[in-house]
Amino acid sequence: MSLRIVPVYPELLSIYADRGNVRVLEQRARWRDINVAVSPLPLGADLDPAEADAILIGGGQDRDQALVAEALRQQVPALRSAIADGVPVLAVCGGYQLLGHAYRDQSGRMTPGTGLVDLETVAGPDRLIGNVLVEVEVEGRVERLVGFENHAGRTTLGPDVAPLGRVLAGAGNDAVSGAEGCRVGRVIGTYVHGPLLPKNPWLADLVLGWACEHRGLPVPLQPLDDRLEQVAAEAAARLALDERR
Repeated sequence: MSLRIVPVYPELLSIYADRGNVRVLEQRARWRDINVAVSPLPLGADLDPAEADAILIGGGQDRDQALVAEALRQQVPALRSAIADGVPVLAVCGGYQLLGHAYRDQSGRMTPGTGLVDLETVAGPDRLIGNVLVEVEVEGRVERLVGFENHAGRTTLGPDVAPLGRVLAGAGNDAVSGAEGCRVGRVIGTYVHGPLLPKNPWLADLVLGWACEHRGLPVPLQPLDDRLEQVAAEAAARLALDERR
């Protein structure tokens, strides 16, 4: 019985090393002797919600987002079914924007999103670029999320949508609200990449644990030796704080 990880349209939505997120989930499962299969969803194929335990949607350039947006909207019934069944969804940067109702680029062109999450994004006049540090409260504990952001989008969350975390350094959703990302149940959206999961093993294990629970595998997960990952995370946090000063 294999854990099934589904990266969505990786040929177009992997601009920010998003394949690294898939690789981290895969390897952290194997270190725990969990059988795992990675089944990328190519453009033009249909998602089978019964064949996914974790779904990853990466980032892309504006033109690539426009290319995949219509195809992704066709997957909304399957995505809703998977989400309702407890499958975690991790969406990064452009994938995060596509979770929402629409994205308006700097030329004013509107790209309709999936509407899976009540949020909208409008491109600002400049890009928000740099290291980012975010405080996240999840499942009764407080964690630090580190990484890099590079986006023109200013994302506004709906009134019933909680941010993933509070910005300690960096811009986050809009450089104004102090919010970063979104979380609705097991759906997580974020602008943090570089890729995201290698420097945030706690988040990798959160998603992996949800996936194992969906598959009926034992949880909680066996702890791993994350000393190297913690060194990388601490270095990234220092960079973010230094840039803020």
